[in-house]
Amino acid sequence: MNIEKVDVLVIGAGPSGTMAASMVNKNGLKVKIVEKTKFPRFVIGESLLTRCMDHFEEAGVLDAIKEQDYQVKNGAIFLKGDERCEFDFSDQYTDGWKWTWQVPRDEFDKVIADKVESMGVEINYETTVTDIQFNGSDSITTVVDKEGNESKIEARFIIDASGYGRVIPKLLNLNAPSTLPVRDTLFTQFKDVNRPEGNDSNRIVIVAHKPDIWLWIIPFSNGNTSFGFVGNPEYLLQYCGTPEEKLRALIAAEPLVRERFKNSEMIFDPIHISGYSISIKKLYDEGYVLTGNSTEFLDPVFSAGVTFATESGIAAGKLASRKLKGENVDWDNEYVSHILHGVETFRTYIEGWYDGTLHKIFFSEHVDKKVKEQICSVLAGYVWDMSNPFVARHKQSVRNLASLISK
Repeated sequence: MNIEKVDVLVIGAGPSGTMAASMVNKNGLKVKIVEKTKFPRFVIGESLLTRCMDHFEEAGVLDAIKEQDYQVKNGAIFLKGDERCEFDFSDQYTDGWKWTWQVPRDEFDKVIADKVESMGVEINYETTVTDIQFNGSDSITTVVDKEGNESKIEARFIIDASGYGRVIPKLLNLNAPSTLPVRDTLFTQFKDVNRPEGNDSNRIVIVAHKPDIWLWIIPFSNGNTSFGFVGNPEYLLQYCGTPEEKLRALIAAEPLVRERFKNSEMIFDPIHISGYSISIKKLYDEGYVLTGNSTEFLDPVFSAGVTFATESGIAAGKLASRKLKGENVDWDNEYVSHILHGVETFRTYIEGWYDGTLHKIFFSEHVDKKVKEQICSVLAGYVWDMSNPFVARHKQSVRNLASLISK
């Protein structure tokens, strides 16, 4: 059997894999992507954060995305009964992008993959990894194409960006249970014929439905809107019937969305995902590094998934290139500590959302403008700006602010 040789093998052609491959390619190394599915393909995670824009620009794909005329996202709206909180990305603490997009991920991921492929990165779609044998940092990966043909790829390093497929974590038994409570989601997309005017028509809207149940509304420029409930599985289980009947019953129970979506046509049957949060035992070893959802997936409430995918992909591509060029790479400090700081920062805000701490802050009239700007930067994805106290001391800052407001 012929063995193809590359410097870096990337598993997965989503945003994390394509960002990583772009960085390796820019460093003059031979990189190849293998992707299990055929693009375009549906995946959740449609609302981006502005930090992603830095990554798209660095990877050389920003202009290709701009050409698609996706829905511009310049902030977020949080609703709870009669209470309302708006964050505008132009009013943030960190000097970064002031806008990003809301995107149908099937189209969006393909646009990026096509652009990276045009840069000289080979992508083999409908190709499944069945085995990896490591010999130090070198490896031989066995793959099978859609016709069932088996082949092998010899690589000097592997970047696993396989997302929920979690190829290396499954092969090497690296998966670990999340420390977050089990939560479920039920979601679809609607033909949004009743879309309102103004900010609510284009920004992501997060509605606090119950203490541990919330819903998202993500409008796209094509007239469709992504919609889903997230939270306590027991609450979702009280609704009976088909997935569509359950989702329509949930909509009928929330006054803030009832009229907008009650008779709207669904683009696809609602999808139910149970226990989506997952953790990992380690992020790298001598011959590989994990990126994106192959590492740790927390919760979708603040739309951080693609940001972590692109942040980790860019970092992994750069570090792998340096390693293969003979430089010393401190993976613990340059990669693990960096990624986990962002994870832990968002974990604080996710836990604060579910325990009500952030509700006190978001819906208070007594939050200082500068403080709100600092929190806005976190929600924009700038969770590595250590000059921001709500990043550097995230747990203490959130806790202290909520305590002060409660007095």
